[in-house]
Amino acid sequence: MKKILFLTGTRADFGKIKSLIQILESHQEFEVYVFVTGMHLQEEYGYTLIEIDRCGFKNVHTFENHTHETTMDLTLAKTIEGLSAYVKEVNPDMIVVHGDRVETLAGAIVGSLNNILVAHIEGGELSGTVDELIRHSVSKLSHIHFVSNGEAKKRLRQMGEIKTSIYRIGSPDIDIMFSNELPSLEVVKKYYEIPFDSYAIVMFHPVTTEATMMQKQVTDFVAAILEDTHNYVVIYPNNDLGSQCIIEAYKSLTNNQRFRIFPSLRFEYFLTLLKNTQFMIGNSSAGIREAPYYGIPIINIGTRQQNRAIHADIINVDYDSKSISAALQNIDQHQINKTTTDFGEGNSAELFLETMLNQDLWEINHQKQFREL
Repeated sequence: MKKILFLTGTRADFGKIKSLIQILESHQEFEVYVFVTGMHLQEEYGYTLIEIDRCGFKNVHTFENHTHETTMDLTLAKTIEGLSAYVKEVNPDMIVVHGDRVETLAGAIVGSLNNILVAHIEGGELSGTVDELIRHSVSKLSHIHFVSNGEAKKRLRQMGEIKTSIYRIGSPDIDIMFSNELPSLEVVKKYYEIPFDSYAIVMFHPVTTEATMMQKQVTDFVAAILEDTHNYVVIYPNNDLGSQCIIEAYKSLTNNQRFRIFPSLRFEYFLTLLKNTQFMIGNSSAGIREAPYYGIPIINIGTRQQNRAIHADIINVDYDSKSISAALQNIDQHQINKTTTDFGEGNSAELFLETMLNQDLWEINHQKQFREL
């Protein structure tokens, strides 16, 4: 039996790996452990450990990595310390990490420096911010890559990764997006007390490399949606540097009947809201990845998703309020062009399990090698 340790630090990465955890936990060949840290344990962001507990996983370990200084280097150091201690207790055969968060980097460092196989979900993609540095660093520290599309696979090959270590499984959250078990819109609106017949979704995150400009960016953004006439479901940002600035700005929306503000939403409930929204506005990767599958119009603000793989008719605007307002005035008449997506067909968990059961995977050399193209 193989011991597999999954690491999750945010609501977003948990949505990506949830189906993968579930399929391994239901299989007799694997013993699954889940290391929960980061935003999941912060009450201000919805204490989303609750959502993980609802899944009923057998082995869940929590570790508080939040520091008062909230700088990424200190968060990285603290996460490494906590995960290292847990790894020595569990002795896993593999650590599975996702994406480009600082917790992801901690997982890759602990695994690679302790001679444990590291598997990276959705490496090889472009982010356009400091997240991209983290994502590519994680890829170089990882032995196995589960990528979402062909372009990502190509980039990993350019980075010297061995062809036989790269497995294309699509984006795992697509599995849940088209699940028959998503709640109805009526159930979701009742649960979250959302009174609107129609609404748009706001997800606006800080860009760490633009921290000094964050105050003006969020002020202009909030001004634009206050002047607008649509109803909005607003979801808190992630906990990167600059998030408090955004949360403070959202306080001006609290007494306005056109807005409902939430620290976090249950992932399946969020997907139902996304599926039925008029449009999405902000700079979340959900606007690049999930929304196109549902044919949702997207107003993408600023640089955070710069260079991301875009397969939808997305309206890209600058941070200033005039640009945002202009897009909002035209969004109801905007025609979505039919586009193809390249992030899988909703069978990522099955492909993941198939690969994990392949003996060749477990015979990969722990000593990484660089392959010239």
